[in-house]
Amino acid sequence: MDPAGIFATSYRQDQSLIRTRNQAIALLIFVVALFALPMVAEVRSVAVMTSMLITAVVILGLQINTGLAGQVNIGQAAFMGVGAYSTAVLASKLHLPFWLALPAGGVFAALFGLIFGLAAVRIKGFYLALTTIAAQILFHFFVLNLPQKWLGGSNGITLEPAELFGFRFETDISMYYLCLVVAMIMIAGGYGIARSRHGRIFAAVRDDDVASGMMGINVVRTKALAFLVGAFYAGIGGGLWAYYVRFVAIDQFTLIHSIWFIAMIIVGGMGSITGALIGVFVIRMAQESITSMGPALIERIPFLGGDLVFAAMNIFLGSVIAGFLIFEPRGLMHRWNIAKRSYRMWPYPY
Repeated sequence: MDPAGIFATSYRQDQSLIRTRNQAIALLIFVVALFALPMVAEVRSVAVMTSMLITAVVILGLQINTGLAGQVNIGQAAFMGVGAYSTAVLASKLHLPFWLALPAGGVFAALFGLIFGLAAVRIKGFYLALTTIAAQILFHFFVLNLPQKWLGGSNGITLEPAELFGFRFETDISMYYLCLVVAMIMIAGGYGIARSRHGRIFAAVRDDDVASGMMGINVVRTKALAFLVGAFYAGIGGGLWAYYVRFVAIDQFTLIHSIWFIAMIIVGGMGSITGALIGVFVIRMAQESITSMGPALIERIPFLGGDLVFAAMNIFLGSVIAGFLIFEPRGLMHRWNIAKRSYRMWPYPY
């Protein structure tokens, strides 16, 4: 946050992420802490952080697609699955190296997303949401009904660990560092898109596509591009997930996962790259808390049964989405911006 008296004198300076030395130092400390985490944290914490990094890449794509461009997408898990399966097939059957299989999986997911981006040209809102749900259904249908030797059917696909320059990412710590580096690259790309000409075009189409078209913006291209970029991010996240668990199955990419992804951008704040990252952290920590408390509750109250954790997750998901839509529709990032403005104007917050 900027201290009082620091004001931007140009558009480029106003859009910059780092404006003062203190901000640069804070960012550097944060990055160093992320790289030092495996040295001080336990294995479970490293695994949770790796999962967060993979999810963050997928959520960034959804934020660009839905938050910035306003294209409702309830099939992000399907695009993630296409990326995971494409990466797994290219790595296990065609024996492509990691540095080729991962971006290729993102490209295949982007092409799959482009199909539904073209559908967004003529429909929007509720009808577009139904179309993206169709993507989820089609993804499951193709995986389960195509020849088993192609995508593994219900048995899934296994693949070898990622390898780069002779180094194999076999351990949890090595995969954490791999996901951290890829996530940092994708996050930098997300900030670049949001603050670029394309980000402003996305926001214009989101706010009013008719007026945007009258101003000379190619609305058809913009909507298709939003789905293309969002699906590419999901495909990269899916490829990382495939290398992380070394096994890809259809039940890892369901509609409930897509709804969790929607919840993350609602909690963090629609249209904000930082908000997407905050939403991932908050929701994943809440999921971990519920998962940790589940066995203790079942032990104390046996008649609750083993489905307690799953039921609690669904109740929590519904409550979070409803609560934020009613009381804080702009998400946690909106509250953070209010706090920053109050800090800058202190002691005259009025």
